[in-house]
Amino acid sequence: MSELRENLLEVEKRISEACERAGRKREEVELIAVSKTKPVSMIEEIYSCGQRAFGENRPQEIRDKSVLCPSDIRWHMIGHLQKNKVRYVVGKTVLIHSVDSWELAEAIEAEAEKKNVDVPVLLEVNVAQEESKFGLTAENTAELAARIAGLPHVRIRGLMTVAPFVDDPEENRMVFRKLRQLSVDIACQNIDNVSMSVLSMGMTNDFEIAIEEGATCIRVGTAIFGAREYRNQ
Repeated sequence: MSELRENLLEVEKRISEACERAGRKREEVELIAVSKTKPVSMIEEIYSCGQRAFGENRPQEIRDKSVLCPSDIRWHMIGHLQKNKVRYVVGKTVLIHSVDSWELAEAIEAEAEKKNVDVPVLLEVNVAQEESKFGLTAENTAELAARIAGLPHVRIRGLMTVAPFVDDPEENRMVFRKLRQLSVDIACQNIDNVSMSVLSMGMTNDFEIAIEEGATCIRVGTAIFGAREYRNQ
């Protein structure tokens, strides 16, 4: 058995065990294999194991890989998205996880209108208020959600956060708990065209804690593909 296949099986085992601890069903959590900086050959190997959801941080990688990889891959844009790169991902992704401003939402709307598609998005929240990270404050999220709700081609599906990198993943439990509570609070406002069905949180270091706190999407790269490579980037 190849190392990649073994890695994927180990991640699946950890997901199942976390779901069991939390009293959740395995199918409630979608695994997004984060293939950033990885070659198409590695994506194809993970694909051959049955994995269909893949995440990329760079719009250009989605643009380039989507034409080389199997057509039924579900691409997720999980990294920071600049307005001038929106055209690379609209129509190619099933979900943009990183909407953090009205201006970005407007750019997505303009491209979606041009291509006559609806674009599901998540609002990125900087729950831990790290200066090095993108994202909305928790206090501003509901207001932006209500504003974006008026855009005809943009569909808010939930929230995303990138938790701090910590030695003890337990330290991020409150970050995930706060994001889940924020999603509940926004859902209670019953804003038209806004759903809070998706919670994208948890990565290689802490995805089990995220699952225990209600994650519906986890973004796992290193545990599947190994360390990132930045050559030729």
